[in-house]
Amino acid sequence: MPILGFAHYNIRASRPMLDTLRDFYIEVVGLESGPRPPFASFGYWLYIGGRDVLHLSEARPDEVRPPQVVNTFDHAAFACSNLSAFEARLKEGKIRYWRDVVPVTGQHQLFFSDPAGNGVELNFAEKDL
Repeated sequence: MPILGFAHYNIRASRPMLDTLRDFYIEVVGLESGPRPPFASFGYWLYIGGRDVLHLSEARPDEVRPPQVVNTFDHAAFACSNLSAFEARLKEGKIRYWRDVVPVTGQHQLFFSDPAGNGVELNFAEKDL
């Protein structure tokens, strides 16, 4: 019973925040809006290369996370190309970010937060700078 790969991650939020997150992940990160099955709840599916990778789901108005649940999520990472274009996009959008370089591999990284405070990491292999 092997694991075949990563499918998607899901963010739950209020409807106004979902719209903000959808716009952010499309306009800043570069994901694409795509089809979503007709679930009973509202939401969006965002895609990379024809594959749904981010599901945005509307939280119920009475939804409360149990206090004993500790959120350990830090960030989602995306493989990218054209570092300078992404940096220009972040600067244009006045999005605070920081850079890092992975030792040994030389991979460049940009780190920032989405409008809900979730971490986002963009990775650029040396050949994709």
